[in-house]
Amino acid sequence: MCVCDIVRGTNPHEIVYEDAEYLGFLDRYPLNPGHTQVIPKRHYRWVWDMDRADIGFLFMKTRRVAKALQKVFDTEWVIADTGGIGVPHAHVHLVPRFEDDGHGELPDPKILREIPDAEMEEIARKVRLEIERTPA
Repeated sequence: MCVCDIVRGTNPHEIVYEDAEYLGFLDRYPLNPGHTQVIPKRHYRWVWDMDRADIGFLFMKTRRVAKALQKVFDTEWVIADTGGIGVPHAHVHLVPRFEDDGHGELPDPKILREIPDAEMEEIARKVRLEIERTPA
């Protein structure tokens, strides 16, 4: 899967954040409820391929989404990961964490959550509302 398809709208996902340059969407195979990917719309293979200003903007958007996830899920613990082996497009994973979520210090990629579509829609709605009410 290339997230370029999500940017083009040919691979629909639950969008939590969007502006002219960046997109945030719920991961289809979440490690925990609220697992979100934040990406630049412009294609870069790795986050580190972006120029310094764009990396800064990406992380400003990522921070905004992470703060919304903290509020929606009532947790201070949100892991950020720039991985990239399985997704050939620069992205940052945000995974809300909970004391009893079954993961270790870092999320275990073998522990995936099955979240019904209606619940994913509701999570996305709540995150979007929180982002809208919080200044950039």
